[in-house]
Amino acid sequence: MSGQPNEADNLWSVGGIEEPDFVLEEDDQFGLGALEGVNDRIPEPLDEDDALSPALFDEPRLDAPAEAPIQAPDLDDDDDLLMPAAVAAGDDGVLTDQPIPRITINAFCDRAEIARLIDQAAQDRRLSKAHVKIEMGGMESALSRLAGQASPNLLILDTTSHGAQMLAALDRLAEVVEEGCKVVIIGAVNDIPLFRELMRRGVSEYLVPPIQPLSLIRTIANLYVSPDKPFLGRLISVIGARGGVGASTIAHNIAWSISERQEAGASLVDLDLNFGTAALDFNQDPAQSIADALMAPDRADEVFLDRIMTRQTQRLNLFAAPAKLEREYELDPSAFDAVIERIRRGGPFIVLDLPHQWAPWVKQTLLASDDVVIVATPDLASLRNTKNLVDLIRASRPYDSPPRVVVNMHGVPKRPEVPLKDFGEALGVPLAQSIAFDPALFGVAANNGQMLGESQPLSKPAQAIDDLAAALTGRKPVEQKRPSLTAKLPFLKR
Repeated sequence: MSGQPNEADNLWSVGGIEEPDFVLEEDDQFGLGALEGVNDRIPEPLDEDDALSPALFDEPRLDAPAEAPIQAPDLDDDDDLLMPAAVAAGDDGVLTDQPIPRITINAFCDRAEIARLIDQAAQDRRLSKAHVKIEMGGMESALSRLAGQASPNLLILDTTSHGAQMLAALDRLAEVVEEGCKVVIIGAVNDIPLFRELMRRGVSEYLVPPIQPLSLIRTIANLYVSPDKPFLGRLISVIGARGGVGASTIAHNIAWSISERQEAGASLVDLDLNFGTAALDFNQDPAQSIADALMAPDRADEVFLDRIMTRQTQRLNLFAAPAKLEREYELDPSAFDAVIERIRRGGPFIVLDLPHQWAPWVKQTLLASDDVVIVATPDLASLRNTKNLVDLIRASRPYDSPPRVVVNMHGVPKRPEVPLKDFGEALGVPLAQSIAFDPALFGVAANNGQMLGESQPLSKPAQAIDDLAAALTGRKPVEQKRPSLTAKLPFLKR
């Protein structure tokens, strides 16, 4: 499906995607000059007066003659901006066939022909998993948009400005773009000192027309597809301190909040193979489950995983547990490692719903996770088990962040409880969240096959989940505003 311009909001809708899918990922940091290997070939910081002086550099770049910058082709000629397909594959003539992971790409363009070029690239099979959104307006539009919303994995900026004007705009943009967002700039002038200054400031790549769609795809692939260092999403494991504490409900809501509130690609994996409830909670009945992949890990390639996956929303993928007790599962821990690693290659965030059991693969998965969330209730049994888990994880991962503890269902009438303050002090770690007992709220959502954010987005439990999801992604919480009186009473709008 080809993207078309939208006169209402000046957006290009690509591949049927109407909402942006933005995500934070720990990687190169835009605006911080932290690109790997770049500082080794960048000179000392440039003074303001001579930052763009070609005489400062002897090393040519971007295939440009060292004597002078090369001006871009006439911007009014659309055809001049397209490179012949014969040279699009690069120096080796081979374009990677590996698909780009489920990243989010947001492009802001000054030139309509560049917007069309990006749209053409977005239709390629290698970008079929990525969520691409194109908007006109260049850097100024990017500044206004990103000031009020989450940053994408990849930001593509098409600009006709150059020199000090471009750098000033980038400095302003760096103040609103979150760490981890990679930036590719499509400029108008092939200027070697400008290129080096952009690299010093943390820009991932600088391109100048003529460009062909496959060249842009190759640039993106070089940032996210590496045989030596494959893309791996952030792994978040959720486990209950004991049975019946609501760990699965919390895990499912976290995954939903990451995808819908933080607008980030997320996959939920239900690893409670006998009694998992992810499919039930999301009102799904998939024909295949994650158990099919775990029983044949050698076959669990990308095509196989796509077949057993359920696309719950545009940004949330579900790997459900079996719906029936058809068999007992005695699986090697290596099977879990292999399958989870392959799932991690497909998206920025993976939430694992772990069963309340202690097995080698559970321990191994917890210790290998980027973040661990322990769900407990304010009773002595949960306190003891949570303390054991926290101590084990902290001792085994001394340089990682400690587990996040969520106390669920506190405030049950007539039930003796450990005070939340004492609970946190006994653990030696602060509580990440506490969620009050609200059976009506959770019951209605479960019966309707909805998450709390869908059923009652303004409720305190839903907001607590949103805050936890934001903390896990390293983002700011998204505030849910109450509808105004005029929104409730349409006749008042007249």
